[in-house]
Amino acid sequence: MSTESRTVEPMVLSEATLARFAREVAKYPADQRQSAVMACLAIVQQEQGWVSPAAERAVANYLGMAPIAVHEVTTFYNMYNQQPVGRFKLNVCTNLPCQLRDGAKALQYLAEKLGIRPGETTADGTFTLQPCECLGACADAPVMLVNDRHMCSFMTTERLDQLVDGLRATAAEGQA
Repeated sequence: MSTESRTVEPMVLSEATLARFAREVAKYPADQRQSAVMACLAIVQQEQGWVSPAAERAVANYLGMAPIAVHEVTTFYNMYNQQPVGRFKLNVCTNLPCQLRDGAKALQYLAEKLGIRPGETTADGTFTLQPCECLGACADAPVMLVNDRHMCSFMTTERLDQLVDGLRATAAEGQA
């Protein structure tokens, strides 16, 4: 096994991205600009669809942080995509309360319906399926989050079918 570490060059951030970063950094005292790390990562992901190692390095350079500190944030939160994802990212909660109310079955059902395993993206790039930890809606289990924004509760197989069919229709309309 090689002990050489890979050097990742930072990406070049656009003027628009830098302006968005500056607005976030301005919310904090000058000596605490690193507090904007989550917002800056979210901006990169909105613009690029995921947070690459080069983007992590660019955020670290901008905020004056160690690259590993930015990487720790990226890898801790499942809202940051560390690789390209499909148009619709489906995060199914597999934490214990959801497990006890068929969360694992919902994840497995979606995997079979989409023809992929958890962690994979459909061949057409429409869906990425992921297990995730607590979404904070245990009473509504099983729950899932679509594109890190839309919470779906009480996800029976019928509701999962409706969701996937609706998202497929939306994707088809976008291609027409």
